[in-house]
Amino acid sequence: MSDTYTPPKVWTWDKESGGRFASINRPIAGATHEKALPVGEHDLQLYSLATPNGVKVTVLLEELLEAGIAEAEYDAWLIGIGDGNQFGSGFVAINPNSKIPALLDRGTPEPARVFESGAILVYLAEKFGAFLPTDPTARAECLSWLFWQMGSAPYLGGGFGHFYAYAPEKYEYPINRYAMEVKRLTDVLDQRLADNQFLCGSEYTIADMANYAWYGALVLHNIYDAAEFLDVAGYTNVIRWAREIEDRPAVQRGRRVNRTWGPEELRVPERHSAADFG
Repeated sequence: MSDTYTPPKVWTWDKESGGRFASINRPIAGATHEKALPVGEHDLQLYSLATPNGVKVTVLLEELLEAGIAEAEYDAWLIGIGDGNQFGSGFVAINPNSKIPALLDRGTPEPARVFESGAILVYLAEKFGAFLPTDPTARAECLSWLFWQMGSAPYLGGGFGHFYAYAPEKYEYPINRYAMEVKRLTDVLDQRLADNQFLCGSEYTIADMANYAWYGALVLHNIYDAAEFLDVAGYTNVIRWAREIEDRPAVQRGRRVNRTWGPEELRVPERHSAADFG
């Protein structure tokens, strides 16, 4: 690198720091404006966007419905993070961290708010008794791979994705550092899937849904336009696993919910019933 940054003694926020998401990033929490959230007819109200973290939850909800669990019907409302919808007072009341997805369950004695995608997956799997093993050993394996994904996602998204695709300037050190970590993490998955159909063996679980949302996007959909740069074609076990998951009808529906980009036939900005899929 040609330039060396010397950190100041006390950091201050530069609102003009640039980057794709500079206009919505800030070092403080809380609502920026008053805005109530819409509410539909179902007990489950989801407020989200079809980023990988949002897709995790809509895939699980569609899988629950595919399994015949009618109580999993839900309303999915669009939260446009580029427009700052996540900083509205209604959304912040459900998720004080102002990140999608956020869920409100009105089917409990006191409405239950659930935020953080991993917490939502566990909550729904336990609520409906599906896609989370009950055997202690199998459950431990599933939760380990689920929270492995929670820990690895920042390296792929906020780390590699930011510095490779969104930062106003490209610098060798952060790109190389995060590219190395993304490849190491993908290799962890590839080695696990060499001898297992799914992450927890032969059973498809919320751990697969969570990891598919990120690593399926990496190996099948060229997230951040980085497939060639990261040479993802070599992760053949991850590709096999991701394709098997993506062939599931519920996954195909879940990927469309709260999506506002791409081919028109793949967009379902809001979802309130199965009829919204056309």
